[in-house]
Amino acid sequence: MNLNQQLLAIHLTQGIGTATTSYIIKLINEDVTPTVYPWSLDFLLKIAKPTYHNRIRASYAGALRQAQAVNASYITFFDAVYPQRLREIFEPPMILFYAGRLDALKLPSLSVVGTRQATSYGMSTLRHMLPDVINAGVAIVSGLAQGIDVMSHQITFAHQGVPIAVIGTGIDIFYPRRNESLQKQIALQGLVLSEYMPGTGPQRSHFPARNRIIAGLSSATLVVEAKNKSGSLITANIALQNNREVLAVPGSIFSETSRGTNELLSLGAKLVTQPRDIQDSVQLLDTI
Repeated sequence: MNLNQQLLAIHLTQGIGTATTSYIIKLINEDVTPTVYPWSLDFLLKIAKPTYHNRIRASYAGALRQAQAVNASYITFFDAVYPQRLREIFEPPMILFYAGRLDALKLPSLSVVGTRQATSYGMSTLRHMLPDVINAGVAIVSGLAQGIDVMSHQITFAHQGVPIAVIGTGIDIFYPRRNESLQKQIALQGLVLSEYMPGTGPQRSHFPARNRIIAGLSSATLVVEAKNKSGSLITANIALQNNREVLAVPGSIFSETSRGTNELLSLGAKLVTQPRDIQDSVQLLDTI
């Protein structure tokens, strides 16, 4: 067993969440973890909350076997290809399963999020904003949800750009099912990422967790049409908490799908009305 398999086993162990894995990352960076693999159960129990000890005891041995037998492609926090931007966020993912081109992670990137009930205004906005950004070599990151997410990837394909999709299921699961063709196409032309083991179906808790990766991968997050209290606003808030710039497209005061973006603008998000506004933010943050 090597370090990557050990980390995957930790990731698969029930009762170990992102707080504990972040602590493990800290201990590895400080060079105070065991250097012989697999780590003992006693070591894990020392660093995990007692509340979860029974679950860890019951699942760790199976997780070790599963980690050594897994056939999926994945990277860990300590791999050279793991993006530095993602290392810097609060509770970064320790494991990322992937399908596609890992070199996509080397590109400057822009996250695009918005409502699932996108209007013609949202589509027109993306057609106006994204082509110049894509042609400048910026990868487009999104969550592969219906509406703005899917539209942003479709425009990326139309302009031969590089799409990156972060999903809340295993990389072999297509959710919703109608996304199967698009997800497969992204894996061929760009990259599909997930924290979740292949075969893992959708769960409500996965999607807020996925949002921190969407925000963390990117230099800036663009919000196009978002309702109040939406997942897009959660992603925007995560981006702000991790010192990333949030860009918002203004909308009609009479449109429900623009209330969230207009609220972001009132709170200090950068107003964008042309592609140059986006390019300036992405290039600026990629040089910091």
